[in-house]
Amino acid sequence: MSHSLTDFENTQVLSVKGELNALSSSELRPTLDALTRDEGCKIRVDLSGLKLLDSSGVGVLVSLYKRARANHGTVSFVGVADQPLSIFKLLRLDRVFAMA
Repeated sequence: MSHSLTDFENTQVLSVKGELNALSSSELRPTLDALTRDEGCKIRVDLSGLKLLDSSGVGVLVSLYKRARANHGTVSFVGVADQPLSIFKLLRLDRVFAMA
């Protein structure tokens, strides 16, 4: 798993590529901590390069969503496809998360 963070029009864009699973999710946590630190944060998570998502990865994304919302921020997910989209639909996260 690799990830990168960019700033685009007052929105932090987090791009995640590869596999977000039990082994790699811990690598993402420090970045998520930094993203949700500020009140009113605007975060866009680009998952177009994500090939595999397991329950640990889902936990990381749900945690990001909950922490941002608790801090009056927003999170949207873009580029969700293939296996990660199937997981989102199975867990009905596509109804909870803002997705494009």
